[in-house]
Amino acid sequence: MFSPPATSLSPSGYLEIERRAEYKSEYFRGEMFAMAGASLRHVQIVSNLVSELGQQLKKRPCGVYSTGLRLRVSETGLYTYPDLMAICGDVQYADDQKDTVLNPVFIVEVLSESTRDYDRGRKFQHYRALPSLKEYLTVAQEEIHAEHWVRQRDNAWLLTEFGNLGETIELRLIGCALPLAEIYDKIQWAAGE
Repeated sequence: MFSPPATSLSPSGYLEIERRAEYKSEYFRGEMFAMAGASLRHVQIVSNLVSELGQQLKKRPCGVYSTGLRLRVSETGLYTYPDLMAICGDVQYADDQKDTVLNPVFIVEVLSESTRDYDRGRKFQHYRALPSLKEYLTVAQEEIHAEHWVRQRDNAWLLTEFGNLGETIELRLIGCALPLAEIYDKIQWAAGE
């Protein structure tokens, strides 16, 4: 039986397509993967995070960037769009188009039913390969729950979990505090959630 050879898309081919596309796609090892749309809760949580961190970092040398900015993990070849990134100091770009960054110090992913395992597993594995990354936060949208990972000196990652609206996540490496009440502001919870 004859099988046609598999075609593999190069990173430059991906970027050429992606820069003209009407929707966002991730890229890894020669393949593009369309990204699903976000729920209202997802969008609200990202908006809350951008607002809260943007205010705290306003007069400091760090910027907060949300879903529209592409990240390249050079060490693994992944191109993706984190829900939120903070970059401190000079932004390093992948090329002269200045639409793909390389050096976030902090990344947030808002978990959905379909992305939870990937965001907490394989995707976090890619992110850990970024030398610049110091903190990673995952935020659940179906319950009040956040996981905050901090890179240690020995390259181990320390996890702290949060699940109460009265708690605050201290982002010591960028000097910010994220109250869970602010992260989940305007989120409507159904009875029993």
